[in-house]
Amino acid sequence: MRIDKVKQLEVCEIFYSIQGESTWAGCPTVFVRLSGCNLDCSWCDTKYAFERGTMYCIEDILKIVSQYKCKIAEITGGEPLLQEPVLLLIKILIEMGYTVLLETNGACSIKNVPPGVIKIMDIKCPSSGMTDRMLWENIDYLNPFLDEVKFVIADRNDYEYAVEKVHQYQLEKRCKAVLFSPVSGRISLKELAYWILNDGLRIRMQVQLHKIIWDENIKGF
Repeated sequence: MRIDKVKQLEVCEIFYSIQGESTWAGCPTVFVRLSGCNLDCSWCDTKYAFERGTMYCIEDILKIVSQYKCKIAEITGGEPLLQEPVLLLIKILIEMGYTVLLETNGACSIKNVPPGVIKIMDIKCPSSGMTDRMLWENIDYLNPFLDEVKFVIADRNDYEYAVEKVHQYQLEKRCKAVLFSPVSGRISLKELAYWILNDGLRIRMQVQLHKIIWDENIKGF
């Protein structure tokens, strides 16, 4: 396989850990966190990814990823789709036999993301301050057998907004899973669970497993 040695990506960190979110929670995963983001969510827990990172060619990224005995790789950020060469990185990882997860904030087009990648796309709720930045046409590019949509919920208003969007866009039919994720420290798990149960929603509540396993503010886990 011919690997591009010229195209580079600005990388915040590359690390091996337990997947903390999505339906893949609990799986050992190699994370490639890219630097930079086009949003500024009020509850963002990876502000350090906004800082300048280190430039790596794709070949070097692949060498680091392949050091681990793991065939699941997640591309995250920041917002990875701000860097066009990430599409080539994803394509090569898939060709190398990796299961590739892509975390994206919903404000960048997913139209040209290589087939076979598992897209985990946020839909921003009001408390994020970023609802007006959503690209709603992205919903048309979701794979109903692979992709997942995530709502990060801080309060009742966020919850009602998320429920509205689930119904409006029939998300249960348009993606593999709809995830409701509480903002740590802003809403109790029990409260969100009761709302979901009382409304009979066909969604999946998720907690950030990595914050339970390790310290909430630690990097690289």
